[in-house]
Amino acid sequence: MAVRSQYEELARQLSAIGSVKRGLTRLLPAECPAGSAAVLSLLREHGEMRISRLAELMAIDMSVTSRHVAHVAEHGWIERFPDPADKRSRILRLTPAGRELLGDLNQRVTEMFVHNLSDWSDDEVGQLNTLLARLRDSFACRGPAGCAPGKHPGDCRTRPADSHNDSYTRTPV
Repeated sequence: MAVRSQYEELARQLSAIGSVKRGLTRLLPAECPAGSAAVLSLLREHGEMRISRLAELMAIDMSVTSRHVAHVAEHGWIERFPDPADKRSRILRLTPAGRELLGDLNQRVTEMFVHNLSDWSDDEVGQLNTLLARLRDSFACRGPAGCAPGKHPGDCRTRPADSHNDSYTRTPV
């Protein structure tokens, strides 16, 4: 186990990571703010779903999720259609335009990392990816599923809507 000062330094480093997140946000086109990008990314990752599931995955209130969904729908990046199991509910699905926008956003993000990490070796980038995934898993595994770090069934990353634990949020794109 690391000494306490290493955890304190980790906390400082993670707080400072905000500059990286702000850089990512600046890459987004004005018509696609971070919340919209998150909606699109989650639909790409998880497939079509109800808005209630999307709110769960985003770890935000339904009213905020609804505003993000309305925005992306107005731009034609998603479509909403009746849920065959419950006609009162809507299913959200990416459109080809939404997939195209995500492709553009992914390219922008990749190019930003290529530019800013050009002095990093492939091994260093690989180590960072590995350690960030392990960090995320360590927090996910302390969630509601209570599984052991590194030995989770996969569903422990899903945050229940009524939980106050915000360790399951993710950066869009």
